[in-house]
Amino acid sequence: MKNYDEERLREEYTQKPKTGLDEARKLDQKAKLPAYIFAYTFGIIGALVLGVGMCLAMEVIASGPVMITLGIIIGIIGIVMVSINYPIYNKMLKARKEKYASSIILALNKKD
Repeated sequence: MKNYDEERLREEYTQKPKTGLDEARKLDQKAKLPAYIFAYTFGIIGALVLGVGMCLAMEVIASGPVMITLGIIIGIIGIVMVSINYPIYNKMLKARKEKYASSIILALNKKD
């Protein structure tokens, strides 16, 4: 048991040489991260806009015929934002993958 613990600790604290796969993983993450951040941010904002529109339309925040109309309009804007989020994400991810594809393939083909 002692030998296993010693070996595990030694492996954890020794420097490992960087491989092409490590570089490819880093580039892959660099390619995908902006698309993920955009999708989550835009989706949350769209959901919040939709929620505000629903609250106005159901007269939770304010009342009156003008507020109901405004709530419906704001709610539709939120629905549109949430609906277009996924296609924008896909387009953004595809463009970034195309941008980094040659670098990733080159890193994977690198001989160590």
